[in-house]
Formats: sequence, structure tokens, C-alpha cells
Amino acid sequence: MDTITHTLFGAGLYKASNKERMNKKEKYALLFTAIGASQIPDSDVISQLWDTAGYYQMWHRGITHSVFLVPFWALLFYILSWIFFKVKDVKLFYTALIGVFIHDTSDVFNAWGTGYLEPFTSERLTLGTVSIIDFVIWFIFLISFIVSKTQSSLKEKAIYRTAWIVICLHIFIQSAQGYILYNQYKPGYDHVALSASFVPWHFSVIGKNGETVDIIKDSLITKPALQYRLKSSENSAALKTLFKQNPKARTLYQWSPFVVMVDTKEKLGIYDPRFYKDGESFLFEFMEKK
Repeated sequence: MDTITHTLFGAGLYKASNKERMNKKEKYALLFTAIGASQIPDSDVISQLWDTAGYYQMWHRGITHSVFLVPFWALLFYILSWIFFKVKDVKLFYTALIGVFIHDTSDVFNAWGTGYLEPFTSERLTLGTVSIIDFVIWFIFLISFIVSKTQSSLKEKAIYRTAWIVICLHIFIQSAQGYILYNQYKPGYDHVALSASFVPWHFSVIGKNGETVDIIKDSLITKPALQYRLKSSENSAALKTLFKQNPKARTLYQWSPFVVMVDTKEKLGIYDPRFYKDGESFLFEFMEKK
């Protein structure tokens, strides 16, 4: 998910907590923990500073997003809360535990995916059933905020706990529809991937057979529409040359479920078709031919 959504997750976690017996310092510690834990897995962005071999594509959303690292991050925030706020409360540990788990798990649902099971496997776990920016989640939190400010008879924690239930229901319904579509297309292709649209319940289905890659816009409530049919110039020898000249291409090849290879007079490269739009993919690594 995007940074704004993760921040909303942290704020929503704080608002859903029972703070009736907490003093101001304890509330500050809880807010710091809820927001910080909801963001900390993305601290891997600093790895760009020392990446000289083109590995950042694998490092980002890699080990820092591992479900096995969740207790470590939770312990870190428990210690930081004691250092900064002089507050020792096991509730802070469990809040951080939930916050990091929500971050790591929610990222699995979008097309970018995560190294959810690292270090035991480097495979990216990605479902592609929820958009990286999900406006439905934003809307749910907005409604919760408005209700909490206008309906004084309702307890804030009850409002936001209800919001969390609705968000989980939204993700379940969205993912169930994606799962049905995935299984409908799977028999017809060697490889299939999903990429959720910004529009709820709508998806791009990306299927590859040999050198042909189809990108189809589809949902359970509309008819499928072929958006693009791409040609991949499969050439393993050329790939070795590309990887030698551009290490980022090797990383992209390992990171993506499958790629489209471009081999023209001017350039040799590969791109991830899940992010293809208007004639190009923003995940494209290539080398110029001399």
C-alpha cells in the first residue's frame, strides 16, 4: 500500500485502542508506536543509498516486510517508547505487533508484493487483488472521522473498530472476486497475474503463452475487454548479455512473475507487463545497442 494508507492504518489502530485509563504521556507513546510501526517496514528505502549492483528492486519490500521480523519490530518500538516517553506497557508491544503485521500483510494483496516469507524464500508473495492506492479504504477512514466528530454519543474506539471490520470485509470481497477471475483465466495461459484497478471490483488480468502476453480488463460484473496484446522476444542468450550490461534487469527478472522482452535495433530490455499502460511499463530495464 502507499504511505498515506499505511499512515491511516496507524492512526486507525490508535483510534481503535482503549485509552480511557491512559495519561497524556502514555497516549503519546501509543500514537508514536501505532504510526511508527505502521511505517517501519518501508525503512528499506534507505538501501538505495548503498545499492551499486541493482538489487534495490528485491531489497524494497524484502526482508523488512517478512512476517518473521514482526516481533523484532514490535520489540524495537517497545524499547523506543521506554527511551523517549519513559513508558513501559506491554500494550505498546502488542500495538506495534499488530501495526507491523497489518503493513506486511496488506502489501501482499497488491501487485508489488513482498518478501513475506524471507529469509526462507526469496519468492515474492503477491496477490494483486487490491490496488496499491485503495480509495475505498481512504473513504472508510474519512467517514469514521466525520462520524467520530459529529456523533458524540458514540465511542471513538467503537467507531474505528467498526471501520476495521468494514475494511477487512472490503479486502475479502475484493480478493474473492480476484481469485475467481484468476482461476477462470488460469487454464488458458502458461502464466497468469492480477493487477487491481483503482475502481473497486475491476482488475487487469495479465496472461502469457509463449511469446504472447495479453492484458485484459475484466470483472465479475462486466464483459472482458482485451486492452493490449504484446509480443515478447524470447532469447535466453540475449538475456545473459542484458544482465551483464544492466544488473537491474536481472533483479527485475527475478522479482517479476514473468516479463516481456524487447529486442529491437536500438535497445534490448525487459519489463513487467503488470504495470504496462499507454505503450510502456514504468518497470523497464534495458541497454542501448551500439
